[in-house]
Amino acid sequence: MDAVTLAAAPTGLTDTILHGDCLEVMRGLPGEIADCVFFDPPYFLQLPKKRLVRWNVKTAVNGVDEPWDRFESFAHYDTFIRDCLREVQRLLKPSGTIWCIGTYHNIHRVGAALQDLGYWILNDVIWFKTNAMPNWLQVRLTNATETLIWAVKDRTAKGYTFDKVAAREFSMDKIATNVWRLPICSGHERLRDVEGRKVHPTQKPEALLERIIRLSTKPGDFVLDPMAGVGTTGAVAARLGRRHLLIEANANYAAAARQRIEAVVPEPVTP
Repeated sequence: MDAVTLAAAPTGLTDTILHGDCLEVMRGLPGEIADCVFFDPPYFLQLPKKRLVRWNVKTAVNGVDEPWDRFESFAHYDTFIRDCLREVQRLLKPSGTIWCIGTYHNIHRVGAALQDLGYWILNDVIWFKTNAMPNWLQVRLTNATETLIWAVKDRTAKGYTFDKVAAREFSMDKIATNVWRLPICSGHERLRDVEGRKVHPTQKPEALLERIIRLSTKPGDFVLDPMAGVGTTGAVAARLGRRHLLIEANANYAAAARQRIEAVVPEPVTP
């Protein structure tokens, strides 16, 4: 389905995975359709061309070395992020919210872009990874966190969803704090190809998306993920009784996401 068809028939967007460039696809979508957006852009890790090797066991350390994580410069990356966030701002309903995720490599640049575009930040959330990657070289602190930024499209936005009961459930304390302790994606949840390799290097755990979706949407709400990878957002949305629209440029990721979501069994909807 191309962008022109989408603009003419917005009802056809529900529970769909669109294969294509996120900016091109978003520009063809009708405005103010999303109750929630999960924004998981490339982190622009800038890894060295020579791969690190573990000193003791002499095996290659797996990192993100995909074409979609490569940019010419910070200026090029910033332009991409701002263009995407500008389209997301158009697609969000007045009461909708966006969740942006990143590491220290990029989240500060994403946060600056949000504020420059007029978004209003509600919270940041620290995801503490209980099974973070080992620190093999021991030359700096172990990177055991990612940061999420939760925002509305502008300072005047009202009526956004916040499930305070779910928020307290997710917290380590009696009050709803902004630190979430969760493992990274592993085990049976991690999608792998026929040779046992990860289908996607940064697949997010379903538990993380469950917190986001339960905390900031209601059953029947519309969730958009413009860089959907292997479809964690769609799988969780389908399970929790939310509608979804996923956009993914990589055909292999899109196919894996589609197969994954088709196997989801929806949970009973709780009013």
